[in-house]
Amino acid sequence: MWKCPKCSREFTKTQQNHFCVKPNSIDEYISAQPDKVRPLLQKIRETIRAAAPEAVEKFSWNMPTFWQGENLVHFAMSKKHIGLYPGGEATSEFAERLAGYKTSKGAIQLPFDNSIDYELITDIVRWRVKQVKGSDAL
Repeated sequence: MWKCPKCSREFTKTQQNHFCVKPNSIDEYISAQPDKVRPLLQKIRETIRAAAPEAVEKFSWNMPTFWQGENLVHFAMSKKHIGLYPGGEATSEFAERLAGYKTSKGAIQLPFDNSIDYELITDIVRWRVKQVKGSDAL
């Protein structure tokens, strides 16, 4: 067992990545990440913000989240990738463009060793905004 020297939590993996104190904002979340990842996370945040200008930034499910009547999209850092979580239908809707990515229902892994397709993120977020606005009309 490994014990974090900051918060005293115990983990089975040595040097387990975790938050000693849960962040309350996207700024806090990004600033707590490794230096090399912060610019990527900030660029993803800016990309989402541009694609969904009416969305509210919040922190939900321990992840940065953009909300517009419902959660539009979450994103989070993992050991080898940044996870983008636009919901279950997005991965099937964008299946062709996501062919080179590892996906599961509602989750897309953007690996650090590949360049991130910010245009794809923009298109996914705009699609989610249309979904949400369409459900408002019902």
